[in-house]
Amino acid sequence: MSTSESDRRRPPRAPAPRGTLRIGSIAGSDVLVSSSWFLVAALIAFVMAPRVDQIQPGLGGWKYVVGVSFAIVLYLAVLLHEAAHAIAARRYGFEVHSITLHFLGGVTAIEGEARTPRQEFWIAVVGPITSLAVGASAAALWFVTPDGLLRLTVEGLAGANLLIGLLNLVPGLPLDGGRVLKAAVWRITGRVETGIAAAGWGGRVAAAAVFLWPFVQESVTGLETTLLDVILYGVIALFLWSGASQAIAVARIRAKVARVVARDLARRTLAVPDDLPLAEAIRRARDQQAGSILTVSTAGDPLGVVDEAAVRAMPEDRQPWVAVSVVTRTVEEGLRLPVGITGAELLDAIRRTPASEYLLVEPDGAVYGVLATADVERAVQAG
Repeated sequence: MSTSESDRRRPPRAPAPRGTLRIGSIAGSDVLVSSSWFLVAALIAFVMAPRVDQIQPGLGGWKYVVGVSFAIVLYLAVLLHEAAHAIAARRYGFEVHSITLHFLGGVTAIEGEARTPRQEFWIAVVGPITSLAVGASAAALWFVTPDGLLRLTVEGLAGANLLIGLLNLVPGLPLDGGRVLKAAVWRITGRVETGIAAAGWGGRVAAAAVFLWPFVQESVTGLETTLLDVILYGVIALFLWSGASQAIAVARIRAKVARVVARDLARRTLAVPDDLPLAEAIRRARDQQAGSILTVSTAGDPLGVVDEAAVRAMPEDRQPWVAVSVVTRTVEEGLRLPVGITGAELLDAIRRTPASEYLLVEPDGAVYGVLATADVERAVQAG
């Protein structure tokens, strides 16, 4: 096949999300740069300018170009950090949609969640390990790099990566260390929601510490606190607090979801032939106090589940003249769920094949009943 033929058959690439620029791909995942990165690049250039001028006087405006170059090198290291997450996730079979570099670093968009504490641990920890390895390598190079701008770049690369690696091991979400803590608590307790909650509270403690740091920085380090310090640490603290609070909310929802058992929510089901008039099917269901209607073949095999929304949309004066099959959804594979399914596994099944009703079956294939999505939602809210 020629290259042009291959290009014609390949599905068109989705446009980059608003406010981002696609610069390439790693392991099949788009690498995006957020517009906020240009702000941080300008900030790094401004902060680095006096140091560049001290080492290499007389550069004039070019000292800011050197600062931007340093920002690019630094974010290439951040890209390595995120690429490590992406490669580990792909190794465990997860789809990685993109890697985005932004104001506060980077984020890897991974579809789905870790299925075991081991997966969670390794997907999380490879990022900080990569940063620490890059930082240690740059620190080793510093000793053999001659004085000048190159040595300044190596020095900054070493310090930034060691700092990124260590800070990301802080045990609180949304940092990588929070996911490591989540994996550890999950492994000990056997409950993923307990791990998420513990890591979320760890993230809140970290956010509070970051917010308070500028106010004690001078007394601890002797360095004067500037307005820029207060603003920068405040933004980081807000980011951490928001991510941690979201994690705690997710933990609460998952705790409720974990108590949902499909068997307990199953509706009593009336089986009818698919050519029975809808009005008659509804009458029989009311007489037998059945909460759902299932159409079956002459051999008794399930064919479809009546859609409540479709029944409500059907005018009553038409119901005697239409077959019940008109308002049923065929029982395809995703609509058959094991009666013992519970919690997050149940919600994942609903997300994969959205519907208003699902057929619950026993291990031997016998029909147990019908599960309505509305009943699941009420159970989660009540929990």
